[in-house]
Amino acid sequence: MDWHQLWEIASAPDNIPIVLLMLLVPFYCWYGLRQAVQNDRIIEQLEADPELAKTHHRTRFPYKKGWPQLVHVWPYLLKIEFLAAIIVTVILLVWSIAIDAPLEEPANPNLTMNPAKAPWYFLGLQEMLVYFDPWLAGVVFPTLIVLGLCVIPYCDVNPLGSGYYTYKQRRFSLWVFLFGFLVLWLLLIIIGVFVRGPGWMWFWPGETWDHHRQIFETNRDLHTIFGITGGTAAILFGGGVVLGYVVLTAAAIHWLFKRFKANEYARMNIVQYAIMHFFLIAMIALPVKIVLRLVFRIKYVWVTPWFNI
Repeated sequence: MDWHQLWEIASAPDNIPIVLLMLLVPFYCWYGLRQAVQNDRIIEQLEADPELAKTHHRTRFPYKKGWPQLVHVWPYLLKIEFLAAIIVTVILLVWSIAIDAPLEEPANPNLTMNPAKAPWYFLGLQEMLVYFDPWLAGVVFPTLIVLGLCVIPYCDVNPLGSGYYTYKQRRFSLWVFLFGFLVLWLLLIIIGVFVRGPGWMWFWPGETWDHHRQIFETNRDLHTIFGITGGTAAILFGGGVVLGYVVLTAAAIHWLFKRFKANEYARMNIVQYAIMHFFLIAMIALPVKIVLRLVFRIKYVWVTPWFNI
């Protein structure tokens, strides 16, 4: 195992943010969930004791006599923000002095880097190009990400959890966020940084990058596995498989939503519910396609003269 190569990748100036991301994101996720669990316990206590609820601010520390009812922005908030700004500025100054900027020589069209990797914040999209057509991975999915973030305030009708951390009151929202951000975005970035090597081939962490490595794995379209050679039959077969995935996934989401979010289901209208289903089905399609490609070597599920999925 070539751990020296792994260290070179992790210590590269343009990969340091990824290493920090791998450390800070789990910590703050744990910290936020820890605060949410503490608040849930307090809410349970306040619901069980109405007298305590009259004098409590739904925080970890109960209200005490003598505390001011009005907390001024200055100095309580601005003092903390000013101190945080100074600390961040010092860190950036030390970082910029100690580590050189990851600048390279001018681009040479006669000499292409191998592996040729996009900036770290685009590596997730570059990894998706392995599993989907460029129009899907480079246009459709980024557009859905932006639109999905825009429609969240209009589809999330849960009035609870506004201004405080909670887990029990927002289980569905938290799990969707953790799945979309950690699995569908950060995990793909980490794979692109540490796992993808020369020729965008899969090298496990610590495995030596071999520029002469040849992979003879055959990627097949789904209809060829079932003996369908092509033409109209392949188009109809692939469309039926995609339609079946949509129907089964929608049914599973509907069952889970009614099972664990009955109150939220009652608040949503049909348009909000349909939009939520559409984006969840699109999100789940990414890990499904990754498994099909990496485990079963299936390149496309639906092949047509106009598009491939």
